[in-house]
Amino acid sequence: TQFSAGHIEGAVNRKFEELPDWFETGIKPFEYDKIIMVCEDGQLSGYTTCLLRLMGYGNVFAMRWGMSSWNIKYANDGWLSEVSGKYETQLETKVNERPASTGMPALNTGMSSGADISSARFHKLFEEGAGNLMITSDEVFANPQSFFVMNLERKDKYEDGHIPGAVRYKPEATLGFTEEMASIPSDKTVVVYCGTGHNSAFATAYLRLFGYDARTLKYGNNSFMYNKMVAQRTSLSWLPFTSADVNDFEIVK
Repeated sequence: TQFSAGHIEGAVNRKFEELPDWFETGIKPFEYDKIIMVCEDGQLSGYTTCLLRLMGYGNVFAMRWGMSSWNIKYANDGWLSEVSGKYETQLETKVNERPASTGMPALNTGMSSGADISSARFHKLFEEGAGNLMITSDEVFANPQSFFVMNLERKDKYEDGHIPGAVRYKPEATLGFTEEMASIPSDKTVVVYCGTGHNSAFATAYLRLFGYDARTLKYGNNSFMYNKMVAQRTSLSWLPFTSADVNDFEIVK
């Protein structure tokens, strides 16, 4: 229904679950300079893009902010209606230490080679769909202790205020490093968050591929400390979504 209500001219509508087969038999992916994944807010497309890139499709990209950056109609219904500063007073500045390493999840694919294991995991993730990909700030702040919260931000941003109990992991020095990932508990739901939800969507895809029960925080910091981000936009290089990020491009039906 979102696609039929209006989309980018020339865009093709595909269900998340259909993508592996479509990339294998529906198109010739490497005939394109870029394949742009577009969704409502940029988070599902970020998650999808990460999985497809890990499958070897290096020309796949996600459009930042999703359709909210394309046209004001979508921005009013999406990002501009979802930004909030409602939990700014509940942030903590305490540095939370990482737990001791306990090892990574067992994948139990029944396969033995790396190629077969990864193929099985990719197809399982697409088959499962993305219905439980995102979690809201309301759900997290209601009981943050029930999750393992991963903060993917710079040190100064983290120390200036984060979700209670959140543990900081370096954005570019965590995924792919066994010692780092082994400290992420595999017996709790992992909530990953960043400023916008785009980087955390990529990280969530990677963690799910390796068996973690991971969720990305919908709209990231924008969903709970928006006013603080606006006030510190220059000093801490935040990316609060504003009407300035919205274009006036046409949509077709």
